[in-house]
Amino acid sequence: MLRLFRVLGKRGRITIPFEIRQRIGFRYNDVLSFTQQDDGSVLVRKEKICDNCKYLEEDFEENFTLEDFIDSLSEEEQRDALIHLSLLLAEKQKH
Repeated sequence: MLRLFRVLGKRGRITIPFEIRQRIGFRYNDVLSFTQQDDGSVLVRKEKICDNCKYLEEDFEENFTLEDFIDSLSEEEQRDALIHLSLLLAEKQKH
């Protein structure tokens, strides 16, 4: 088991160590969820926005719109996509 320590910054930010990002496959713009466990620990999980994106890729046409894509997602996938896009927009507005 790999155990690394990092200091939480005053703005509540922390860098996930490179070794962890590499092992788990975290990448820039990934959506991560944080779940507090009963013992006080926190589970960090990489979330998938779309389970069948590769399948949908074959059906894309030139006139396939963003609305078409969103309509093809389940309600949960639509919610996850909205959260992801909201986070991206908030990050862009900071800079």
